[in-house]
Amino acid sequence: MFAIVEIAGLQYKVEQDQKLFVNRLKGEKGDKVSFDKILLTVNGSITVGAPAVSGIVVDAEILDHVKADKVIVFKKKRRKGYQVKNGHRQSLTQIQITGITGFEGAPKRAVKKETVKAEVLSDSATVNFSEDHELNYHLKKNNLSQSKENRETLITLGKAVKVELEKTVLTHEEVDAAIVKNIDQFKALNK
Repeated sequence: MFAIVEIAGLQYKVEQDQKLFVNRLKGEKGDKVSFDKILLTVNGSITVGAPAVSGIVVDAEILDHVKADKVIVFKKKRRKGYQVKNGHRQSLTQIQITGITGFEGAPKRAVKKETVKAEVLSDSATVNFSEDHELNYHLKKNNLSQSKENRETLITLGKAVKVELEKTVLTHEEVDAAIVKNIDQFKALNK
């Protein structure tokens, strides 16, 4: 179980009992703080906020106020005799996440895991018909010319195969099988 939470203008992935450094927060050492701007939660199912998930709260405890390592800022203009050297130490607060609450009564907009897996597969294993280089790849693989007419024929063929197979995305193998099956629709073969 984890959540993406916005703390002091920055987004962090937080889990139970995690310690992290954030920009300086108001409060003393040992104080309890809570954050309600949760952008995403994962607790068996994925809940995405639009813009934030309502009902979920991340509770934390302030462990310490510290300063980050020094960063040197050096400015120089050559041949002008101008040099300025400054240092900066960012003020940070170390917090420990004590709990993520509110999962029971919160309205959820769950995304099924199967849908997430299908989207992951769609990036590498499926054909994007709006990309010319993917269309040219399939035409060249089947010894067809990469003309505009052949690309348009492949797009219309892809739409027909999607309707026939009742799918929204096609794999490379399905596109190649459709080309072989309907090769007479394409204009000229490569010599």
